[in-house]
Amino acid sequence: MKLNNIDWNMMFEALKETLYMTLWTTIITFFLGLLIGLILFLTSKKNHLLLKLTNGIISSLVNVFRSIPFVILIILLVPYTKLLVGTMLGPTAALPALIVGAAPFYARLVVIGLKEVDKGVIEASKAMGANTIQVIYKVLIPESLPALLSGITVTCVMLVGYTALAGIIGAGGLGQLAYMDGFQRGRYEITFVSTLIILGIVFIIQLIGDSFTKLVDKR
Repeated sequence: MKLNNIDWNMMFEALKETLYMTLWTTIITFFLGLLIGLILFLTSKKNHLLLKLTNGIISSLVNVFRSIPFVILIILLVPYTKLLVGTMLGPTAALPALIVGAAPFYARLVVIGLKEVDKGVIEASKAMGANTIQVIYKVLIPESLPALLSGITVTCVMLVGYTALAGIIGAGGLGQLAYMDGFQRGRYEITFVSTLIILGIVFIIQLIGDSFTKLVDKR
């Protein structure tokens, strides 16, 4: 395997594109997934018809988008991607599909994390006069923070794989480099090095995520 045949400038550009897609999608997914998860959690046991209907609709949408394979999801979102960013090629064009694919997944992890919060603490805060917003910011999020960080770490790792899939259909990044310039042209050293870099990114993300989770975990 001749590594000296690799264009390292191209490899570096592909790395930047992968990190760009992963970083921005993770940030947006964190806030969007947290919002969806909070809505699902807060409306899950309400008897009010409108709240039950809201929970049912959002829960159904989350389940639908979680079930669609990511490659198919990208294709389905092509018209909307073109409308939003003007093209279906490049790292920015991959962001809508990445967010739509990841946010429902993280929302479910958020719900799981919120359900682990001691109900006694929630009831105590309400008894002291806390409104819903105060319960969210002072109880739910702080108490479930380790689970939220663990969940976004898992989601971020998943997103690295999604960016590789998006690269196969023209989004750029290490996935496109490994497939287009590596596999299709028989230059397997490019595929090998791209894969190693992707694995390195995953290990670093997992290490950082685990470190922050342990830091905020007071148990």
